[in-house]
Amino acid sequence: MDEGDFSHKSLARRVVVAAARSGVDITCDHTYVSRWLKGSIPRGDMPRFIADAIGSKLGRQLTIDDIGMGDAAVSAVQPDLGLDFADRPEIVTTTVADLWRADLAEAEPLVRALPDSAAWNEASVRWLVSPPDGELTRPGNRAVGAVDVEMVRSTADAFSMLDGKFGGGHARRALIQYLHTDVRPMLDGTYSDAVGKQLHSAVAEALMLAGWMSYDSGLHGIAQRYFIQALRMTQAAGDRLLGGSVLSAMSHQATFVGRYREAATLARAALTGPAGSLTPTMAAQFRAMEARALARLGDARGCDLALSEAESQLGLRTPDSDPAYIAYFDEVELAAEFGHCFRDLGRSVQATERGAGSIFGDGLNNRSDFFATMVQAEAYINQGEAGKGFEIALSALLLGEGLKSARCVQYVREFQGRITDGMKRAAEFRNFTEQARGFRLWQQVGTQP
Repeated sequence: MDEGDFSHKSLARRVVVAAARSGVDITCDHTYVSRWLKGSIPRGDMPRFIADAIGSKLGRQLTIDDIGMGDAAVSAVQPDLGLDFADRPEIVTTTVADLWRADLAEAEPLVRALPDSAAWNEASVRWLVSPPDGELTRPGNRAVGAVDVEMVRSTADAFSMLDGKFGGGHARRALIQYLHTDVRPMLDGTYSDAVGKQLHSAVAEALMLAGWMSYDSGLHGIAQRYFIQALRMTQAAGDRLLGGSVLSAMSHQATFVGRYREAATLARAALTGPAGSLTPTMAAQFRAMEARALARLGDARGCDLALSEAESQLGLRTPDSDPAYIAYFDEVELAAEFGHCFRDLGRSVQATERGAGSIFGDGLNNRSDFFATMVQAEAYINQGEAGKGFEIALSALLLGEGLKSARCVQYVREFQGRITDGMKRAAEFRNFTEQARGFRLWQQVGTQP
């Protein structure tokens, strides 16, 4: 305030103007400013409006940390932060900034949050039926161009590689810090409609990755919020294909946390939303997600139909017809989906047969290879071939040595649950456990309450 030569009244007037620029009608006078200077922290978006009001006069972008309200804003985080599918793109920008800040501060309402089924349903329906947003042309304090968008995409690609090789827990916080520090100012910058759409699409993809890494780290409430905001970003970008992939990611998470009917619905929404722009690979991946959910529900017929359609669609893929973010889904990935589904349907022999080709073995997809290998181990256990199952489980545990993943821990826990009392009395089980206890994931399960 001293630097900008503000009086209490002049700051209050500028805060009202800053709020109006965001489409918000507020009341603010000099008494409000007096309370802020005495340490009172206003709720909602008011700290953002104060920072914008002061920054506009000083000629530079200010954050709420710059005006001394960052920590207090974290402590005032509401439990429903990030669960809404916002009406306007500028609200999404504010929401993700608040999410990133609160995530980095490990705000309790987010860290302890569980997924909200109603939020999944509302977001998917609103994405399906909402009309396109208007132009994204924006005036700001920093020019943003195509090279900035490419930086966001390339950085997200690097984090995606780390995620697949070492698990979501390895670099998740570093990704959030990058988004908070480097990407937020871009969203507040100056760009044309074309660049704005590209930027929002790139940020949506990075948010989807943040959701995946949070989900893999066991932070399911935070993951759901990133997925919902990613979906809203795809709406602003007009990127229906990416929106479908975000819904598919939501479906994957919903299956993992036991919300099987919601998972099937989300997968169907993913298939429906992109309409005529849907590529065969994406259709195959969305059908596979539906099959996962149906298998958990015990719907063998529905699962078989979805898997058959996924296989047919994947056979229609053509080189260079897909967005880069879906290129990972190929015959190896589909084989892993067959393995998961057949295991869950109790078809152990089919699980071992169809899942046999589900291993990449390239050292870059260690987590995927761990999942597929552990599913194979479970399938053999279920067939009564305990020795073979234990042998394969040891190879999975070796793959998992460098992985920081709550999902991997859960797979080990589920494997342990499939070992019968009879198997535990056998010498081969004792030999297996002697070796298994030397691996990190086995140790982590052993320390769980």
